[in-house]
Amino acid sequence: MENFLKNLPVAHRGLHDETKPENSLAAYEAAIKAGYAIETDVHFTKDGEIAVFHDDNLKRMTGDPRELKDCTLAELKELRLSGTEERIPSFEEFLTLVDGRTPLLIEIKSMQGVKGKTIASAMLAVMKKIGYKGEYAIQSFDPFYAKAYKKLAPEVPCGILAHRDMAGKNDKLGWRIRAHYLSRLKLNFLVKPDFISYGFWTLPHKWVTNFKGAKLAWTVRSPEDEAQARKYVDNIIFENYLAEK
Repeated sequence: MENFLKNLPVAHRGLHDETKPENSLAAYEAAIKAGYAIETDVHFTKDGEIAVFHDDNLKRMTGDPRELKDCTLAELKELRLSGTEERIPSFEEFLTLVDGRTPLLIEIKSMQGVKGKTIASAMLAVMKKIGYKGEYAIQSFDPFYAKAYKKLAPEVPCGILAHRDMAGKNDKLGWRIRAHYLSRLKLNFLVKPDFISYGFWTLPHKWVTNFKGAKLAWTVRSPEDEAQARKYVDNIIFENYLAEK
């Protein structure tokens, strides 16, 4: 199951461009036709459905100032992505479109107050509903989301997202402590991830070098960056150009 994580470049939020917005059905179809795996993101909506969208806030991609968690799926369907006719897909619509035609790398976004078991169970329920049989892996910045998914679906590769500068400018002590452990992969002994996805601009680092599973770098945006990233990882998550296969 880890094979695609090591060998097939992953299109970040689909193979998007000016006419095919990120995380749109059109961008996913383009990635499939080009022969790439797909990376995407999932959130809960206000009514407990699962939407495929990256940001917590809707403004950048739709012009709407609301938070995604404050909208129902029906309300999200009224919006359009980046001035096109593309809409925010539901998780079920996304999986139905892909239908196993290419592997998926699905990021579970961090959601305050949402337990890993809750979102993992909901995702697996959708997959069971439509009988999804395609190859996929799960990743998250919240290591306990990955752990919860792995417990419910031990056959699915689950990994950790991180980068060296996770603390950023956040002055909250709790976050800075958490970021320290996450960036250094110090929670791996609890989570036992199958792979890691690490910010390529912060490579190389011994924490990544010493990891024994599959290693990916994100987000790579040029052939030059790809050449640099591949010195330290097995595979890349890319956008804005066509990665080497």
